[in-house]
Amino acid sequence: MENKSRSRLVDILLLLLIILPMIGAMVLKVLTAPDAPLSDGVVISGAQIYFTIPMPFQDMYITAAQINSWAVMLSILGICLYLTHGIKVIPDSKRQLAAEWIVDTVTKLVRENMGTKFLGFAPFVAAILALSALSSLSSLLGLFPPTSDVNVVVGWAILVFILITHYKLKGGVWEYIKGFFSPIPLFAPLNIIGEFATPISMSFRHYGNIMSGMVISTLIAYALRSLSAMLFGGLPGMLGEIPFLRIGLPAVLSLYFDIFSGCMQAFIFAMLTMMFITTAAPED
Repeated sequence: MENKSRSRLVDILLLLLIILPMIGAMVLKVLTAPDAPLSDGVVISGAQIYFTIPMPFQDMYITAAQINSWAVMLSILGICLYLTHGIKVIPDSKRQLAAEWIVDTVTKLVRENMGTKFLGFAPFVAAILALSALSSLSSLLGLFPPTSDVNVVVGWAILVFILITHYKLKGGVWEYIKGFFSPIPLFAPLNIIGEFATPISMSFRHYGNIMSGMVISTLIAYALRSLSAMLFGGLPGMLGEIPFLRIGLPAVLSLYFDIFSGCMQAFIFAMLTMMFITTAAPED
C-alpha cells in the first residue's frame, strides 16, 4: 500500500513536470507583455526579449524563443520519466505500451534509413522529432514557437553538422580534404561552399516553413477581420464589432500550419539528419 502511494506521488510530480514549464512560459509571457499601442494594421514581430546579459563582445539577449525551448525540453523530460516510471518486464500499463511503441517506431525508422550499425542514433532522432514537433505545437498555447526563431533552428543544424563532419573525418583527415578537390581541383570553392551550405539549408528550410505559416495565418486573420467589419459593421450595437468571419476558419488553418506543417517539418528535419550522417560515414 505504501509503495502504491509513493508511486502515485511520483506520478503526480512527473505530471507537474510536464505541465508546469508550459504554464510558467505562458504566465511569463502575460506578465512581461509590453504595453504596445493599439494598431489597426498587421503587426508581426520576432520573439520578445525578456532580459539582456552583458557580455564582453556582444550582449546576450534572452528571448521567448530560448525560454520556451527550455520549457519544451523540461516537458519532454517529464513525459519520458512519466512513461518509463515503474516499467516492468511484462507490460501491464498503457503508458509502458506507449513508451515501447515509441521506441519500436523510432528504432524501425532509424534501421530503415540508416542501417543496423546506426541504431545507436535512435534516441537522438527521437529527441529531434519530439523537440521540433512540440516546439512548433507550443503555438497552440499562445506561446512563441521556438522553431519560428532562426537562431534556435540554426543551433540544431550546427549540432547535426558537427556529427556529419565527425563521421566524414572517420575516413581520414586527408581523405576529407581531398574530397573538396573532387572530381577536379577547380571545383574546390564550390565543394567548400556546399559543405557549409548543409546546416544553412536545413535550418532555413525548417524555420522558413514554420515562420511563413505564422505570417500567412496573421495576414488571413487580419483580412477576415477587415472583411467582417466591412460586411457586418453596420449591425446595431456590439454585433457590428464581432468579427464573424474570423470564427472557424482560423482554427481550420491552424490544423495545417500549427499541427500538420509543424509535425511534417520535424519529420523532414529528422530524415535529413539521418540521410546526411549516413552518407557522411565511410563505407568500411
